[in-house]
Amino acid sequence: MELRNQTPGLDPRIAAGTDYGNPDPNPEWMQVDWLAHRRSVELPGATVNYVEIGEGAPILFLHGISGGWQNWLENLPHFGARYRAIALDLPGFGTSPMPEWEIGMPSYGRMIHDFCEKLELEGTILVGNSMGGFIAVEAATAEPRRYSRLALVSAAGILNTWNPQARATVTAYAWSKLGGTVADKGRWLVSHPRSRQLALAPFLRYPGRLRPELLVEQMAGGRCPGFGDALQSLVSHDIRERLATIEMPTLIVWGLSDRVIPVAAAISYHRRIPHSRLEIFERTGHVPQLERPARFNALLDEFLG
Repeated sequence: MELRNQTPGLDPRIAAGTDYGNPDPNPEWMQVDWLAHRRSVELPGATVNYVEIGEGAPILFLHGISGGWQNWLENLPHFGARYRAIALDLPGFGTSPMPEWEIGMPSYGRMIHDFCEKLELEGTILVGNSMGGFIAVEAATAEPRRYSRLALVSAAGILNTWNPQARATVTAYAWSKLGGTVADKGRWLVSHPRSRQLALAPFLRYPGRLRPELLVEQMAGGRCPGFGDALQSLVSHDIRERLATIEMPTLIVWGLSDRVIPVAAAISYHRRIPHSRLEIFERTGHVPQLERPARFNALLDEFLG
């Protein structure tokens, strides 16, 4: 097992630890006409909407439980320069409607297989954040020959909380009442420092340091009818015993200040997955790919070789 806590890179902000957020006044993702990259595909029992940018080896980005493809805005243009970079809205999230089948981690894993087969993707690199990491593990352990590498970013799947199913029921009910408001009032929430801090502090280490436009895009994931079913499956589906079967190169990235899934879960993933590599970002929350995009992109570049 390989453990590191400092990512090599040319950007001096990374070495100095001042790389939180993106200081570029005109970041790459704001220069992209995303409508031109929108796609849709019909799969067995589900319509999946996604974005695709670039050409080359396929790299598939999977979002978390209250997110959408926009969770990867700081990363898609970077990897689209060298890869066929794809980020989808899981069925029941974002712009993808509820599927005909029962939502759960195994069914999402099968959907990823169907998606790759439909798009004729071979040797796909899976990159998943939070619930997306859990789904990536489900897919990679069920049919490992389809995938070449695995990157888990603050991945769900290893929980050490008291009474998780009851807590999941309460959380799902609360989100059913508040998620639509978050989506509708996103611009207002991020434009006021106090509401921004209140709404986003559980997920981000420093909500005030990320540009409002990026945060508004993240709020769009609030309207997600699949939230409750996905959360119940997430806390009840045990995948830990299958982690030892993972043979493909695996990168584990975590924020030391993650309040959603504490860093202890990262260490557990690292111990269970043979030959995995663990990178911990200090002063970082639940979405390292957005909080420290320069470091994350450089790290993933290095991992992919």
